[in-house]
Amino acid sequence: MSDHIRIHKAQGTWVVRAGGAVLGESRDALELVEGDYPPVIYFPRDDIAMRMLEPSETKTTCPWKGEASYFSIPTKSTVIKDAAWSYETPKDGMERIAGHLAFYTGKVTVEQL
Repeated sequence: MSDHIRIHKAQGTWVVRAGGAVLGESRDALELVEGDYPPVIYFPRDDIAMRMLEPSETKTTCPWKGEASYFSIPTKSTVIKDAAWSYETPKDGMERIAGHLAFYTGKVTVEQL
C-alpha cells in the first residue's frame, strides 16, 4: 500500500443523496485519506440502491489504487454524469475498497448523520 493512503472505518452513519433521493446509508463506510486531499467516504455496494445508478463508459487509472469504473445517476430532470466511482479490482494494499463506491461531493451530497 502507498504510504500516503490510509483507509479506516468511517465513524458513525453516512448517507448519500442525489436528485432529491437517498441513494444509500451506511454504518460500514470506509474513509480513505490520500495525501493532502480531503477524505473520501467509500460506501459498501450492499448499502447503495444500485438500481438508481447506471454504469458509465468512463475509466480512469490511479497509480496507487488501480483502474476506476464510473456510474451516472439519472434523475427526473437530468443525468448526473460520472457521479460515483469504484475500484473493482484495486491494486495490492487497497483491497479494502473493493466492493465499495465513492461519490463526487460536488455532484451529490455525502454527509454524516
